[in-house]
Amino acid sequence: MTSTRERQRAAARARLEKEMAERAATARKRRQTRAIISAAAALVLVVAGTVWLAVSLGGGDDDKKDSAAPAAGAAECAFNALPTDKRPPQIKDVGLPSNQQSGTGVQTMTIDTNLGPITAKVDRSQVPCTAGSFTYLAEKNFFDNTKCHRLVSEGIKVLQCGDPSATGNGWRDTDGQGGPSYRMAEENLPTDKRPPYPEGVIAMAKSSDPGSTGSQFFIVYGDSPLDPAYTVLGTITGGMDIVKDVAKAGDDGAFAQQAGGGHPKKEVIIKDLTMSAPQG
Repeated sequence: MTSTRERQRAAARARLEKEMAERAATARKRRQTRAIISAAAALVLVVAGTVWLAVSLGGGDDDKKDSAAPAAGAAECAFNALPTDKRPPQIKDVGLPSNQQSGTGVQTMTIDTNLGPITAKVDRSQVPCTAGSFTYLAEKNFFDNTKCHRLVSEGIKVLQCGDPSATGNGWRDTDGQGGPSYRMAEENLPTDKRPPYPEGVIAMAKSSDPGSTGSQFFIVYGDSPLDPAYTVLGTITGGMDIVKDVAKAGDDGAFAQQAGGGHPKKEVIIKDLTMSAPQG
């Protein structure tokens, strides 16, 4: 028979083995929990890293929008096409310029007339859209063989040109109604200048409505009290004597009851108008 002492020793060993087994099981569970937590943490880092990588490589919607933004030094322009059913015969359709236009550099405009050349400086940083439009139209020979149809020899002192329909011999009642098949917003308004349009300025004509700038422009040959609502395109650098000689000859008063002035008595024909490549 087993003695009492032996039974006690066997029970003690059994309790010890049970405790050791429980400790081992607890240790295994602890290691498993740590492993799961570590794996979860690693997963979070991988996901975060993937998101960061996607954003860095331009995979987000915002970056897709940015990729379509104008390049550095460029301007986003709106050239609004006129409805085809509302275009008078005096409209000359040569398409639309690109919506993205350079906003850097200075261009030289050369207006070769029957009386000699007139030149102007155009700063694209001031008028990127208007300069872009003018360059586009010049490349399409839009202004070639057209006449400066209006002179105001009293008051605002301007010679107005740029109507593609003002061609041929004599004058028509529709002179001054022509332009391209689009309109654009005004730029570089001289709201802080006095006078707003000093002698030597070349600016864009428009109607009384905002955003109605087209192709017609005017050269100011004496300080003008015009309201600052017209885009200042540039500054005359040569040929102002030609404009002043035309002004001295006077106008025929054809527009006296409307916008003022009339057709210049000394005819000015634009044989060719060019815009140089931007410099600087």
